[in-house]
Amino acid sequence: MPAYFVAIRSRIKDPAELKLYAEKSPASANGRNLKRLATATNRIRSTAGAIPDGASILEFPSFEEAQAWYDSPEYQEAVQHLFKGADYQTFIIEGDTEYFGEAKKE
Repeated sequence: MPAYFVAIRSRIKDPAELKLYAEKSPASANGRNLKRLATATNRIRSTAGAIPDGASILEFPSFEEAQAWYDSPEYQEAVQHLFKGADYQTFIIEGDTEYFGEAKKE
């Protein structure tokens, strides 16, 4: 079952730190099966709550692969700059697209 890493940015604190993140984070994708589904900073419409300053979604083949990427030394080296550079909420969710919109049947 696929999993998704979601990052929601509420405000930028230090653009130089975000630049370091942008330089370091690509190395964390080497040898990993991940796909960038969306990155938005210009066109975001909130359907409830505050409008985020930015958002990104990455797709992984499984929850375990998403966790392994996030916990990897390469990403941990980069992500410290992300959190120094901006206020983010990040999380990994497991997708259940087969039963989307329905109660899961056992």
